[in-house]
Amino acid sequence: MRDSDLFLLVLALGAGGAAGICVILIDLVLAWLRWFAFGIPQSGHLSNIDLGPARVLLMPVLGGLLVGLAQALLRRWRQREVVDAIEANALFGGRMSVGDSVGLVLVTLLSGGFGASVGLEAAYTQIGAALASRLGRSIGLRRDDVRTLVGCGAAGAIAAAFNAPLTGAFYAFELIVGAYTLQTLAPVGIAALTGALVVRALVGSNPIFVVWHEITLSAFDYLAFFGLGLASAGLGIVVMKGVTSTEALFRRQAVPRWARPALGGLLIGTIALVFPQILGSGHGGILRELHSGFDLPFLAGLIVAKIIASAVSIGSGFRGGLFSTSLFLGSLFGSLTGSLLARLGPGLSVDPLIYTLVGMGAVAAAIVGAPMTMIMIVLETTGDFTATIGVMVGVVTAAFAVRHWFGYSFATWRFHLRGLAIRSPEDVGWINDLLVGPLMRRDPAVIAVGLPLEELRRRFPAGSIKQVFVVDDRGGLCGMIDPAGVSGPDGVDAAKTVKDAVSETASFLLPGDDLRTALDRFSRTAQETLPVIDNPEDRRVIGYLSEAYALRRYAHELERHRGTRQDDAGIFSPELGARHPDPEPGQNR
Repeated sequence: MRDSDLFLLVLALGAGGAAGICVILIDLVLAWLRWFAFGIPQSGHLSNIDLGPARVLLMPVLGGLLVGLAQALLRRWRQREVVDAIEANALFGGRMSVGDSVGLVLVTLLSGGFGASVGLEAAYTQIGAALASRLGRSIGLRRDDVRTLVGCGAAGAIAAAFNAPLTGAFYAFELIVGAYTLQTLAPVGIAALTGALVVRALVGSNPIFVVWHEITLSAFDYLAFFGLGLASAGLGIVVMKGVTSTEALFRRQAVPRWARPALGGLLIGTIALVFPQILGSGHGGILRELHSGFDLPFLAGLIVAKIIASAVSIGSGFRGGLFSTSLFLGSLFGSLTGSLLARLGPGLSVDPLIYTLVGMGAVAAAIVGAPMTMIMIVLETTGDFTATIGVMVGVVTAAFAVRHWFGYSFATWRFHLRGLAIRSPEDVGWINDLLVGPLMRRDPAVIAVGLPLEELRRRFPAGSIKQVFVVDDRGGLCGMIDPAGVSGPDGVDAAKTVKDAVSETASFLLPGDDLRTALDRFSRTAQETLPVIDNPEDRRVIGYLSEAYALRRYAHELERHRGTRQDDAGIFSPELGARHPDPEPGQNR
């Protein structure tokens, strides 16, 4: 059944429904934690309610202690990094651990429940994508189908969290799947719609914000949106670098790893005494900004406070995402810009509300790296196409500027710092599955290091072969020789044995090295052929690999994967029953 498109749609529906239920459960636990920590009713928002100073100061510290201890226990249980949906789809063919994901959800709930300045979207997408991954792998789906199903889980989670199916679908296309094709449109779209409908059926429709305001734009507004997009790109880069710099600063402190979140919680609580709106992801702050707003001096200070609080939260060890946080920060930045323009140019008829929406989308696109997602979230929550066009100007400008100036979103920037070459969710993990062992030739030309040079010339005349591998008495690699270099009038006439003609030890490959490692080794050593040895201790030559063949295999696999990804045959083709039908007699595959 794994060859059936309709079966994949059924799996996508299940993934979306499971993601929606998980979102509801996470929100229920989060509401209970915030009631316990801050006395907030279930319908209240942490960033939009008056709190007592004692709780504001102490609860983030308590949350930090709980997070630090929980992470210490999880590290003892599983000593490895948690693979998120982007990394899983880019490197591991969609393989994710449900156990690791549940641990991440618990730590994220503790972080958000006790006031860390992070969002819960990381928890939503992690568990939704992990369950979808487990479902796909348990059935034995192909690599590309598992990746699609992981995108379905993430789409259902975001759609359920924001009550926005289009937003969830484009989130999956841009950040998880990495491509928009007709083959992925149906399953991802169904999963997103299912996730949203599950939440609407069980808890009702509750969008993150609603705008009841007629919006009109002038030519000046579009020019201002372009400038706001550029400024938002700069702000997004500052936030991303600030988070990683703060993380490095906490690592340098003489504080145990488990105690760093508590120290971060103390800093967050101190800031929240003046700016309580920094607590949590910022949903309540967005609502207040849209409906009543803040005074300009306070607004400017709140922007700086939110940036610092978010950097401290993630840098000190709290877990969570920047999706909602970037929306809140963008709404503040856009409102500040619109209010300043309205005061400086009263005759321009500037409406600060639309600048709030543009700033929200532009900053979020700069940090999260999903421009269409941010455009869709404004369209779905406002239903205003005029506002959406204005937001599109700022979002596209911000996304292009960040790509040009910085080159990363927040997720891919953190991968870069870990040494992972991921700039998008496009599947590049297949290159790690191409190993040197199956690619190498197993008939290496070898010669013993102690033989006379004349024996080398006799066995391998000039022009017969480019590289001969020199081995010792035990068969261990000593180096390489080009027979042409020791033959003829320009040869090494003074050399008496093969050992005298070997100038340096050759670089080598191992059978378990992947193709990326091999290509890097060819580039670094400037060699056209490298020996393959059994292990670094014995160094017995078991084969060799040429750079030309490695490049041919890389090009072939790259073309094959691109061709598969761009194949739009599927439920929109006449072949509904088979995704990869056999060719008719006489046709080529």
